[in-house]
Amino acid sequence: MSVEPDRSGSVVVGTGPVSARDVVRVARDGVAVVVSEQAFAAVEESRARIEALAASPWPVYGVSTGFGALAVRHIPPESRQGLQRSLIRSHAAGSGAEVEREVVRALMLLRLSTLATGRTGVRPVVVRTVAALLSAGITPVVYEYGSLGCSGDLAPLAHVGLAVIGEGTVRDAAGELRPAAEAMAAAGIAPVELAEKEGLALINGTDGMLGMLVLACHDLRALLRLADVTASMSVEGLLGTDKVFAADLQALRPQPGQAIAAANMMRVLADSPIVAGHATPDCTVVQDAYSLRCAPQVAGAARDTLDHAERVAGHELASAVDNPVVTLDGRVESNGNFHGAPVAYVLDFLAIVVADVASMSERRTDRFLDKARNHGLPPFLADDPGVDSGHMIAQYTQAAIVSDLKRLAAPASVDSIPSSAMQEDHVSMGWSAARKLRRAIDGLTRVLAIEALTAARGLDLRAPLTPAPATAAVVATLRTAVPGPGPDRYLAPEIEAAVRLAASGALLAAAESVTGPLG
Repeated sequence: MSVEPDRSGSVVVGTGPVSARDVVRVARDGVAVVVSEQAFAAVEESRARIEALAASPWPVYGVSTGFGALAVRHIPPESRQGLQRSLIRSHAAGSGAEVEREVVRALMLLRLSTLATGRTGVRPVVVRTVAALLSAGITPVVYEYGSLGCSGDLAPLAHVGLAVIGEGTVRDAAGELRPAAEAMAAAGIAPVELAEKEGLALINGTDGMLGMLVLACHDLRALLRLADVTASMSVEGLLGTDKVFAADLQALRPQPGQAIAAANMMRVLADSPIVAGHATPDCTVVQDAYSLRCAPQVAGAARDTLDHAERVAGHELASAVDNPVVTLDGRVESNGNFHGAPVAYVLDFLAIVVADVASMSERRTDRFLDKARNHGLPPFLADDPGVDSGHMIAQYTQAAIVSDLKRLAAPASVDSIPSSAMQEDHVSMGWSAARKLRRAIDGLTRVLAIEALTAARGLDLRAPLTPAPATAAVVATLRTAVPGPGPDRYLAPEIEAAVRLAASGALLAAAESVTGPLG
């Protein structure tokens, strides 16, 4: 696929943090980057300190010594370029499937941001080269396995480092696989001959797991709003009540996310003839099931967890993670800031949230299909029950995904496998936590899409009753890609069409075209 770099509205990388929005723009939209003059001044200042230490007879870790368990060996000046090059080559030991372009671009931007702080001691040429690769749309090939999340994402970053020195394989702006040297030459970018400390500075960071956290938070923020919409559609289609979402009831338990989710649902269900009909004195339903009545409590807790994850991401975006690091007063100090625990924990926490929100969604879908619980709808929402199966197996698909999400919710960050001859005797597994969260986000998107598809069918079958204006807008958007009720059809393409509408934001946008922006 051709992905031409976007040079309009370039992201400026300075000595301060890049924003989460900038990460998304560079990672997904191909936006180019520009390094500020202030950042180059800071880089030059710290490089002078590294060069002074390199000329000293005293060994300094990462400057004139080996690494990890080999840090005790002093490296003579004539071998130091080879040392940095060997570090990159040896640590580029990834395996497995190729990592997504957006993830690699995110980690490149975040490593560039740290280099630009002036706390790593690299020369300006290294900063310029990483920026040039991003702006040219050249994406190094990074592999699924290899990072233990301490010291940072070594293997993934080393594959990026290979491209910086003109080695390894990349994808060019058109998405074609090419040798790095060839793609760089075509873009007018010269490979870098690494000097002291520079190889280490290219690979010692939490940038991969952080990039995936930022992208996941961006996606989950929209999916939680969509979950409020699909839950509202299910409440309406199952003849539920909106009374339990009243603001004064929610205020009795002042969890902030819960109040937002309940307010969203009230707005989506506003002016619903179906819900109004349920409020009559002859209605025999006393209480709705938990999957309907407690939707704001679960989606709200998910929001509060996401808020915490975004705070952690914000702290990490403002970090200069390297080892050793050049301090503001010119010291070069070893440290443990590369350990990925803060990021790993919230990545795992979000996987729990995703699994639970999806689990509740699946339960609502199941209620639509059960004649004993769906208040007058046909079994499985089938056109001719017995001849037709309706959405029976769509719920099976949801259940299979939810089962997978429960497995993905098992935390990676509780594991640790010592490495580097026991020098690195506790690791975060943050990269693994991030990889499984990406899969989980995809699963939640699919589960919510199937709920929307099923709820829309249920609402159609309530005719002549009509749904709320907001839910009707969602149904209408679905109907642009998926026909309404009728005899059984090939269901997989319809599910995928709903998934595309969910993932693109079209379903949420349809609801918000009536309600305005949801919380």
